[in-house]
Amino acid sequence: MALTRRQREVYDYICEFVEGNGYSPSLEEIGAHFELASVATVHKHVQHLVNKGMLRKAWNRSRSLEPVREETSDLPEVPLLGTVAAGLPIEAIEDQTEQIRVPAHLMGRPEDTFALRVRGDSMIEDQICDGDVVVVESRSEARNGETVVALVGGDEATLKRFYRAGPMVKLVPANSTMQPIEVPAADVQIRGVVRGLIRSY
Repeated sequence: MALTRRQREVYDYICEFVEGNGYSPSLEEIGAHFELASVATVHKHVQHLVNKGMLRKAWNRSRSLEPVREETSDLPEVPLLGTVAAGLPIEAIEDQTEQIRVPAHLMGRPEDTFALRVRGDSMIEDQICDGDVVVVESRSEARNGETVVALVGGDEATLKRFYRAGPMVKLVPANSTMQPIEVPAADVQIRGVVRGLIRSY
């Protein structure tokens, strides 16, 4: 699950605190560590981590934060097939020699899942950035509004929101400075629909 830089810092601090003290830090202690004046801000970061499955919290007692650690070696592996453009289409790259471990909640069946590294910034308003890895469910059809990996013209791959209207397909970037790609549906082949995102800092 992708975390913001601050969420990652808060999570790492909680893990280190629990490991060193045997109990979790209070919201005030977390705020003091990061020089955050508002406990509400700390609570917001913690709640995001709970929602993303990184922390467990008992609501009826204090100091109840518990980091959820996924053992990487237990995660299923899927092929990292290469690079997909979040920008203008680029030539499709498929190299199945590399594998990447993916949290199970980001995927359906492992055999129907693959990953691609993102190049470009056309999807930044959907929080998909250059260098991210998208987890993709292999499908040949998509619903309007889904984010897809599509081949345009047979050999150029792109990552966009998908919309079909009659004989035409519009591939729409999540970047207000860029224009959609509009082509005949016959020229577009859906390779998969994005199910999740992995980001490294």
